[in-house]
Amino acid sequence: MNQILIQKTDKIPKKHYQFQLIFSLIFAILFFLFLSWQMYQNSQTRKISQELFKGYNITTLYGTNENMIIEKANAEQTVLNPFVIGILKIDKIHLNYPILSQSSRDLLKISLCRFAGPMPNKTGNLCIAGHNLVDNHFFSLLHDLELGDLISVFDLSGVEIIYEVYDKYEVIPSDLSCTSQEVENNRIITLLTCNNVNGRRLVVKAKEHKK
Repeated sequence: MNQILIQKTDKIPKKHYQFQLIFSLIFAILFFLFLSWQMYQNSQTRKISQELFKGYNITTLYGTNENMIIEKANAEQTVLNPFVIGILKIDKIHLNYPILSQSSRDLLKISLCRFAGPMPNKTGNLCIAGHNLVDNHFFSLLHDLELGDLISVFDLSGVEIIYEVYDKYEVIPSDLSCTSQEVENNRIITLLTCNNVNGRRLVVKAKEHKK
């Protein structure tokens, strides 16, 4: 009788280990598929960003009528026809992306987007939103910026203005006070992204750097 009991109890762990092995293999396959999909999406994003850069370069070369450009930017745009209004460059975190003229769920998957405010390098508070894609793209390293760090913004004429970070904080998603346009005659940029850990919004504000 004791031998029978021992044989039965020996079989239970083997089945248990087999189940764990099968479950682990399924999980590994699903994780690999998800990772491959993410890599593909990131690859497509890089390709689109390169195309946007090309469009920006053509605009700066041939877009000599600034008034016409501003009128186009202020006109109502459709999601199907966004355009690049400038470039955001932050050497400290190796960031260099086009800024799209408008913001939407789909456009935020492509590049940085103007969420509120004027055209780049104009008086006002230009608010730029970007996804936090962990450590791959867009504003994933925005949290590394510190007060005094420098940010470059290139407008449609190719003119660069440097901004200096003067504030950095987090807010709840519904708090849009950082987009206020009450900045007198100053040039301000506000960078917005998600904190993927606590669900809050990271806000980095910078003003025109006075040399």
